[in-house]
Amino acid sequence: MPVELNHTIVHATDKSASAAFITEVLGLPAPVPFGPFLTVPLAHDLTLDYYESGGEIAAQHYAFKVPDADFDAVLARVVALGRTYWADPYHRQENEINTNDGGRGFYFEDPDGHNMEVLTRSYGSGS
Repeated sequence: MPVELNHTIVHATDKSASAAFITEVLGLPAPVPFGPFLTVPLAHDLTLDYYESGGEIAAQHYAFKVPDADFDAVLARVVALGRTYWADPYHRQENEINTNDGGRGFYFEDPDGHNMEVLTRSYGSGS
């Protein structure tokens, strides 16, 4: 039986600002309201469902695989928004990208401190 991840909830202090931020960075259409959520559609029927939890936000990690041809544009939008980015998940290699598995990748924080990652190759897929 094939199993697919359908959606995940992203806790935010301001769901509108956070959902708008990630759609701008990734070059996606505007978020869509659904009940108490703002949904951000991704590939394969997956959505990020932004939700205002009303409490303290525990930082999570979200990784987005993009085509190599789109990587530079995503990175340029992060830079244009004045965000720092790092080559590593521990935020030690500031304003650098990584070349893990023969691809390219970087990390940045969203408005609530979630550790976002953009990569072009899945881990373990290359040399």
